Amino acid sequence: MPNWNEVLREINAQQYEQQHNANALDIVRRKYLKSISEATGRNTIAYYSGFLQKPGLEQTSINDDDKNGFMTVINKLDRNKGLDLILHTPGGDIAAAESIVDYIRRMFGNDVRAIVPQIAMSAGTMIACSCKYIIMGKESNLGPIDPQFGGIPASGVIEEFKTACEETAKHPEHIPMWSIVISKYHPTFIGECEKAIEWSQQMVKGWLMRNMFADEAFPEVNALKVVEHFGSHEETKAHNRHINIDECERTGLKIKHLENIHQDKNFQDLVLSTHHAYMHTFSNSSSVKIIENQNGIAMVQHYNG
Repeated sequence: MPNWNEVLREINAQQYEQQHNANALDIVRRKYLKSISEATGRNTIAYYSGFLQKPGLEQTSINDDDKNGFMTVINKLDRNKGLDLILHTPGGDIAAAESIVDYIRRMFGNDVRAIVPQIAMSAGTMIACSCKYIIMGKESNLGPIDPQFGGIPASGVIEEFKTACEETAKHPEHIPMWSIVISKYHPTFIGECEKAIEWSQQMVKGWLMRNMFADEAFPEVNALKVVEHFGSHEETKAHNRHINIDECERTGLKIKHLENIHQDKNFQDLVLSTHHAYMHTFSNSSSVKIIENQNGIAMVQHYNG
């Protein structure tokens, strides 16, 4: 199957055939996405963000408008075929992610597999954890699920506040220094951080127990192990930490290796060629987010700045 450069050459050739019609990007991308569905006999939806090509844009993050995209692409699909959800996202709004997962579960029940060709961070990791299992390759990464407030990790705020309390109790002379640090937070901020952490962890724990670990002897124990690792700022160190397939497996997540899935149908090549096609689309168009099914039905968001 084609690599990055070969997919680009195919797009260029398609543009020539279409007399430089911009639809060449769509034609090639949709061909590869459809090939995944044909190989598996399952529905396939790509949930792709152009955050790598267009960094810093709010549109690239998970938000409530994405629900409209999922409603569009799920409509008229045969829901008895289950769903493979390809995720490439930096994360985003937790409430939006919760709403999207709730909708997908209502449409497909537990028969949802997550496929992560490269990166599904933060709330993207949370969505992946709601699935039956996660398909990852050697190049794939998930990320911590600790909530953020304007780029500030909620867990980090709590840790800093606890340190301030301990330090000032032992060394009252340090109170002026810590007063300056803590004064940057508004009065209810600590409580908001605690609630956000509790909310995100309870959410992911519940999803894991209802699907991925539903058939295990101790689903709550297994779910807690995952949540405690991915939700711990102390464990992961940074919110943008890229957690590889080996570490994901060590936490207890049910991971399937991309190269071992549907080997007889070159599934790995199909997924990676599809991924390259989406990356080329973001690089060579104004699109910033694409939610698309195997039938070419899509919601595409563009940046017009």
